[in-house]
Amino acid sequence: QEQLVESGGGLVQAGDSLRLSCAASRGTITMYSMGWFRQAPGKERDFVATIDSSGDSALYANSVKGRFTISRDNAKNTVYLQMNSLKREDTAVYYCAAGKIDGLLREPSGYRNWGQGTQVTVSS
Repeated sequence: QEQLVESGGGLVQAGDSLRLSCAASRGTITMYSMGWFRQAPGKERDFVATIDSSGDSALYANSVKGRFTISRDNAKNTVYLQMNSLKREDTAVYYCAAGKIDGLLREPSGYRNWGQGTQVTVSS
């Protein structure tokens, strides 16, 4: 399995932007969809965004649509999440995950490998 490592989280103020990265090693993610999920304290792990293997198609949770953009650079074996206009309710640990298939899935069960997560905290 690929080793997935998220980075780019931090403490920001509402309205700021962050770009999260998920780099894969010990394998390749080029043939699989990739997803971003987040989990806030006391809440379940929620879907954020997913992108197909080529980067041609993407799907977003309603709560982030228009503010977040998922992208990937297969040559770098990396997927990104650009987060703009951050809100306090975006505060969570963000996880990237490799899909079981090349499909746009919202459920965690559709993903086979997960990173350790990176903390995003938005203050206001």
